[in-house]
Amino acid sequence: MTHQKKSAVTQLMCGTALLACTATGSLAQDVLSLDPIEVRRVDPLGDAADHASSVYVSEAELDRAAMGDLKDLFAGISSVSVGGAIPVAQKIFVNGVDMLNLAVTVDGVSQNNRTFHHVSANAFDPALMKSVRVDPGVAGADAGPNAVAGAVVMETVDVADFLEDGDNFGGQTRLSYSDNGATAAISTTLATRKGGFEALGYFKYASGDNYTDGGGDEELGTETDLQSMLVKTAYESDAGHRFEFSAQQMSDAGLRNSQANFGYTGRDFVVYDTQRTIVSLQYENVYGGGMWDPSASIGFSENQVYAPITEDSHGTSNTFNAKVQNMFHFSDVSTLTVGADFIHQTNSYDTGASGYETQEERKNLGLFAQLRVEPTTQLKLSAGLRADWQDFTGAYDDYEDSVSGLSGNASAVYEVAPGLTVNAGYASVFGGIQLEDNYQFWDRVTYLADTGRDLLWDYTDLQSSRAENFVIGIDYTAGNWALGADVFKTHISNARSDEGTLDFESRGFNLRSTYDWGNGFARFSFTRSEGKIDGELVESYYLIDHGMPLGDILALEVQHELPNANLLIGGSIDAALSYNTGVDYTATAPAYTVVNVFAEYTPPSMSNLTVRGEINNLFDVDYADRATYGSDYGDLYASVETLDEPGRTISLIATIDF
Repeated sequence: MTHQKKSAVTQLMCGTALLACTATGSLAQDVLSLDPIEVRRVDPLGDAADHASSVYVSEAELDRAAMGDLKDLFAGISSVSVGGAIPVAQKIFVNGVDMLNLAVTVDGVSQNNRTFHHVSANAFDPALMKSVRVDPGVAGADAGPNAVAGAVVMETVDVADFLEDGDNFGGQTRLSYSDNGATAAISTTLATRKGGFEALGYFKYASGDNYTDGGGDEELGTETDLQSMLVKTAYESDAGHRFEFSAQQMSDAGLRNSQANFGYTGRDFVVYDTQRTIVSLQYENVYGGGMWDPSASIGFSENQVYAPITEDSHGTSNTFNAKVQNMFHFSDVSTLTVGADFIHQTNSYDTGASGYETQEERKNLGLFAQLRVEPTTQLKLSAGLRADWQDFTGAYDDYEDSVSGLSGNASAVYEVAPGLTVNAGYASVFGGIQLEDNYQFWDRVTYLADTGRDLLWDYTDLQSSRAENFVIGIDYTAGNWALGADVFKTHISNARSDEGTLDFESRGFNLRSTYDWGNGFARFSFTRSEGKIDGELVESYYLIDHGMPLGDILALEVQHELPNANLLIGGSIDAALSYNTGVDYTATAPAYTVVNVFAEYTPPSMSNLTVRGEINNLFDVDYADRATYGSDYGDLYASVETLDEPGRTISLIATIDF
């Protein structure tokens, strides 16, 4: 079955390459920058005080991750860790906090659908992303509900990203092949526009076998069987009224270990049939300004996981949300955003033929206001307030509860001297009652069957969660250098667990530096974080859905252009220092240093073609990413085997613009 799929996709790749290479290319290949400052400048709110500590994924990182996964997308950012090795299992941690605790939006649609803890609740195709911004800890009141530990804002590509001025049709095809796992992939984007109408279509298919880790062992349950698609249409009137509709879907149906984010532990293999869907409709006035600059969005997102581990199990989590707001422009640098949002989330579990089904549900109505001003050329301020009202319905015993709360945030940036700024931010955030992992509902089914008693899922101890976030930072730029540092702390009280509530805390610091020498660029970052439950350091099991014991993480990216040779070369380092929390039943998580190198070539006679060769894990290091569950256990438990990352992997990627 796998070999048949591989043959089909390889034939498709060859045929598409022949057709695309015969087309006349008009789009020259630009060297994309690693500098996140370039992306920040495009963000209309990039200079706001509440975004002083925001992390931007650079253009080069977005481009290079297009045929990869989320680990590739955030590879150059130490404060964002991705563990899990395969897309279906990849979990994202921001400053040591699980991204489930951040307000995540894609094209204005709320994400973070709580799902089975052995799979990812945030699986996205990097190739679809036009921009990615992470607001760790302190986020604006307009970020939406659930910004307990910050926010992540993602926008998908549109027609303007593929067509130059004056062009009405074009697109892009990417072809890739990786030797480790014999994985082949193809993606195609078509874009057209006429008058005020735009349309874009994207499709990607990837297929391959299990990969081999750095120790030479086959990592069972890691085959590739992934499809992704996006349809996007828009209409923009002469007056600037823009309506944009998008629908995307990502499917993964590979054979996995029964616990998909674990290595092989001798248990049965299961087909994890997962599907993620996002539908969005947005409105804005691109010429908006003054006292009337409205925008609105409405959307739906859903995660479906069919993984019959012990029975015919099916988990579905979905979110419907709507948002309206207006931005009052007092000047070019001072605004007030006021609005309302609504979110309705359900998290359900069923056993198919046996007829068992249950779900949790919550509805949240929020009102918000966020002020962003620059009183002087040296001082930037931001402050926001939001009020939330939530109705929660439990999975059992007709449990219902209504809770409400206020959230506030304040941030400041001050220029002490030319090129030297200091910043500080604080947020107290109402989290309400979070939905639980839907596959945890299965625990109650088996407990009732085994004992006849119902002791699990006692909702009487549930309380509204609340988070406090602090960040203090400093940034310095001089010539080609940019340096920065910040300290952070996130404390969540009454965080939801399957046995009631607990207190979670993550604290640490970030260091970063960049250097631009004209034809090249280097970007370095370092993050130290530690997570606690109820004031104590704990193992990763007790941090599930809250954080991970990450310790010290380092990231380095370098690229250099050789114009005379039409060549771009570079590489990256992904590293972690050894870490031991000192907790019983854990081991020292080993240090690792992984080196990746690449070269990109654009033939002078075919400026629409770029060929990229890369070697990831150049020295064939045998390791599990620090953000992968179980990395702190070592070999202490036979039932917990970490899912190791791929060993040396040689890949060839061709990008053809037409």
